[in-house]
Amino acid sequence: VQLQASGGGLVQAGGSLRLSCAASGRTSSSYAVAWFRQVPGKEREFVAAISWSGGSTFYGDSVKGRFTISRDSAQNTFYLQMNSLKAEDTAVYYCAADGLGPDSHDYEYWGQGTQVTVSS
Repeated sequence: VQLQASGGGLVQAGGSLRLSCAASGRTSSSYAVAWFRQVPGKEREFVAAISWSGGSTFYGDSVKGRFTISRDSAQNTFYLQMNSLKAEDTAVYYCAADGLGPDSHDYEYWGQGTQVTVSS
């Protein structure tokens, strides 16, 4: 599976961004997918995950109520809608696939990362 993340950029605090992750190779509907983020000097942080069916979603505590993960299996693409962005959301965001839960070590495939910068 190859993953290509996009949609990052610079946004003011309180604004919104939508990240996309396009999957190719194995059919995307057969595995769970997730978003993680990382800032220099810190471990990769779990942001959100969605089950293979799309029926279950999970969020990190710091983004609950502000971020929404979704997937379009027909397009082999999944998304992260980020609203009410804060300066502390600034990070490189990575999409991941074929894993389970919030542990980044459980995920088999990773995208290249996209930078999100929130100015205060």
